[in-house]
Amino acid sequence: MSVRALVVDPSAPAAVRLAEVPDPVAAPRQVLVDVSHASLNYGDLNDARSGRVPVGAVLGSDAAGVVVQAAADGTGPTVGARVVALTSGAFAERVAIDVAALAEVPKTVDLAVAAALPVAGVAALRSLRAAGLAQDKRVLVTGASGGVGRFAVQLAARAGAHVIASVGSVARGNGLVEAGADEVLVGLDGLGRQVDVVIDSVGGSQLVAIWNLLAPGGSVQSVGWTSGEPAVFPPYATVGPAKSLTSFVIEGHAGADLAILAELAAEEALAVEIGWQGSWERFNEAAEALHGRRVSGKAVLEVSHRGRHAPGLPLRG
Repeated sequence: MSVRALVVDPSAPAAVRLAEVPDPVAAPRQVLVDVSHASLNYGDLNDARSGRVPVGAVLGSDAAGVVVQAAADGTGPTVGARVVALTSGAFAERVAIDVAALAEVPKTVDLAVAAALPVAGVAALRSLRAAGLAQDKRVLVTGASGGVGRFAVQLAARAGAHVIASVGSVARGNGLVEAGADEVLVGLDGLGRQVDVVIDSVGGSQLVAIWNLLAPGGSVQSVGWTSGEPAVFPPYATVGPAKSLTSFVIEGHAGADLAILAELAAEEALAVEIGWQGSWERFNEAAEALHGRRVSGKAVLEVSHRGRHAPGLPLRG
């Protein structure tokens, strides 16, 4: 038996195609989940083209769905539970997932909304923790209109920080004041004072400028690099009062943090903006919109379960 999945194929337009893969087999501490929704991240597009995910392997990290087989060791959610997970190979009809990598979704939270939480929400939550977020600190979030950015703005505001949201255009700043931003800037124009914490997803020359605006003892968390440009620091830029630039990646199981994010969403204390939603057969369209920065918030794929199909199915868009 087999299931459909989005797999890496360098010859395809977005380096991804819809194909048949073997049915997943769960280890003792894993559940089987029928995926209903998955969320697309910039990192997924990079994984497909960079070789980090091998050719033919299933892509994706963000998934939400329903448990159809409980873990053999008795841990984790029971059959029928609605769950959200951060796991490799998420873009498939059915996925085997470690119980520590998922959380149950409250009944009031739609699974499409839950699917948008894992990579972006966990990255925002953990990078703010790592940077030493505290009340009254000045927090700059770059790429604030994207998935990580919108979550970081809300979480930092919830912690009592003064939040500055940086976006690429005036239009991209829509809704960020309502999300908790005290200031919304295009680029860094108007940033007159130093900041204590930066959650940066842009990189390039803007990262260099941010470093110069970072207060002593401050921290830049590099969570992405959407500019695709090199960051060239002038001589002696890194000589002076202690401050840090830290590379960031999500490590370890995310179940506990997913539970926090899902509960915040259920309490309407964390808004999830879905800027694109459609069938996973429209993956190319979603990828183009995300890469072209035409998605505010998250892009969510609807995973259809329509029986068995021949491998190499074309994707629309």
